[in-house]
Amino acid sequence: MEWTGARYADKPTVEVPIWIAAPPERVWELVSDIELMPRLSVELQSVQWLDGGTQPAPGARFLGCSRHEALGEWATTSRVVECEPPRVFAWAVEGLPDDPEQPAAIWRFTLQPEDGGTLLRQWMQLGPGRSGLSVAIDRMPEKEQKIVFVRMREFETNIGATLTAIKQLAEESGKADV
Repeated sequence: MEWTGARYADKPTVEVPIWIAAPPERVWELVSDIELMPRLSVELQSVQWLDGGTQPAPGARFLGCSRHEALGEWATTSRVVECEPPRVFAWAVEGLPDDPEQPAAIWRFTLQPEDGGTLLRQWMQLGPGRSGLSVAIDRMPEKEQKIVFVRMREFETNIGATLTAIKQLAEESGKADV
């Protein structure tokens, strides 16, 4: 696990890897199924495709509804920015206000064949656009580094839990295929 950046303007990132004993095509089925993600996430409560979309494709949009004990509930619209089955799936979360060049966050799964399985990495970047976290920083600018640190650690922990759940699903289904 690795994360960088101490201030929001630094566009802090976190990346968590996991090795999965399943081929990239099977792992891809899971990571590209946005409607599965709420079952695997602590914060994400629901996801639905927008504009008649039904699967990831560049430019496709989806609505995600999240909940956090300290931050409350919120909804965001995301746009798929990379989709290369079975290698890369990435989306940008609309910032406040929406500007495609200034997303509030970018999330990415990368899949790489390795040792007869898949090395799956989930990466995310805060900013550069404004988000709900920006509001907290505006209220307490002297605590910006602590706010960013705490949130990035939460992302790191939550990503780890999501990847572990993906690993379990991919490996269980692989056993059924044998």
